[in-house]
Amino acid sequence: MRLLGALTVAALIGTSIGLANAAPPRPAVLTVASNTFRAQMIVPDRMTCNGRNISPELHWSSGPERTRSYAVTVWDPDAPARGGWWHWVLFDISSLTHRIAEGQGAGTSGTTSSNGPGYSGPCPPAGAAHHYRFTVYALDVKHIGADPETTGPQLLGKMKGHILAQGVLIGLYKR
Repeated sequence: MRLLGALTVAALIGTSIGLANAAPPRPAVLTVASNTFRAQMIVPDRMTCNGRNISPELHWSSGPERTRSYAVTVWDPDAPARGGWWHWVLFDISSLTHRIAEGQGAGTSGTTSSNGPGYSGPCPPAGAAHHYRFTVYALDVKHIGADPETTGPQLLGKMKGHILAQGVLIGLYKR
């Protein structure tokens, strides 16, 4: 009987140690799409600095049941700037929201790499197409603790440990 008790305690300690050292669970996947452009296709000129520079329509699947808010970023990893270029930084979007209409925003707007709020469309230098990553994050908090001066990299830091699910839609653009 003592041996069984000792084995049970050893198993529980081993499990606890294993859980403490386990990597955090991977976020679930959100489906992100747009009626403005299709994945891996060219973003229309009206969404860029060559057009009206308006944001595209975005919609996404519901996050897990524990979702309290969403955040959206648009990032160009191909930009000739250290760390890429942040084109849109949105956070504290209601958990009831699953769509942003063309030319609209949602929640609170942070600061883009253009040093301002709102959407700043693709405007790459001439050359190869750039990849614009439209990412939607489902978060476990209603307010992420960011403000309008929060940049894309700062938002990513604030979201660490709060992302329940995420999804990416990639659009292309070249001049």
